[in-house]
Amino acid sequence: MSEKRFKPNTIMVPVPSRSIVPERDAGRHPVLETSHLGIEFGGLKAVDDVNLAVGPTEICGLIGPNGAGKTTVFNLLTKVYQPTNGTILLNGKDTSGITTEQANRMGIARTFQNIRLFNNMTVEENVTIGLHNQIKYSLFTGMFRLPGYWKAEKAQHKRAMELLDIFDMTSLASAKAGSLPYGAQRRLEIVRALATNPSLLLLDEPAAGMNPHETEELMSNIIKIRDQFQIAIMLIEHDMNLVMGICEGICVLNYGRVIAKGTPDEIQSNPAVIEAYLGKKKEGGK
Repeated sequence: MSEKRFKPNTIMVPVPSRSIVPERDAGRHPVLETSHLGIEFGGLKAVDDVNLAVGPTEICGLIGPNGAGKTTVFNLLTKVYQPTNGTILLNGKDTSGITTEQANRMGIARTFQNIRLFNNMTVEENVTIGLHNQIKYSLFTGMFRLPGYWKAEKAQHKRAMELLDIFDMTSLASAKAGSLPYGAQRRLEIVRALATNPSLLLLDEPAAGMNPHETEELMSNIIKIRDQFQIAIMLIEHDMNLVMGICEGICVLNYGRVIAKGTPDEIQSNPAVIEAYLGKKKEGGK
């Protein structure tokens, strides 16, 4: 893995939410801020007191051992779960009580650990589903196939092909999504999320199941997405080469709590992080 090719060279600066964002984002409002975020299931605190901020063009990582609460945080951010405690601000607006669809309309999109495509639909149809928030026509116009319908359909096709082109997938537009190789299905899920026009894209283990070549290609594409769309990207990932290679800020969870926040270099040398991943050494170094 050619880590040097991707390794970010970004100065991180503090923001009021006790987190850090890239220096280029310092004068702008964070796209995401959480304050004392938490949720309980039957009295058990699955996530507790999570405070973080994500800059408008930041690539950040949310990492931790299995069961640390990472996907639960994503579910809270996307309103699959409603928090028991704390607040979530998206582009400065409180998301309390809103639905998953409303959160998506506010600018947050995600992919999943387990790929969730419409396998019997074409690649293009999967992408156009993500465009439903942006290209509209009335029920009357759709039923009678009036000019407004065909105009919207043409615009939808054009936008879907533009998005597929980012991942060199235009030649696959008419293929069934379920027939694609695993890596291509992963890319399609990201394209579909981008179709909703997010300001924050959440990627849940995007490199899972990928070979080293596909992972390196994914790293390049994540940077391309950030630069081309000027959006923030937060990812959960166990591939530390990927995380340390492209993430500018990293938040580490363990047992539902934040144990460290910092740059890749700071995280790699943090004793609490090393202990969480490797376990505490016994006396005598054994």
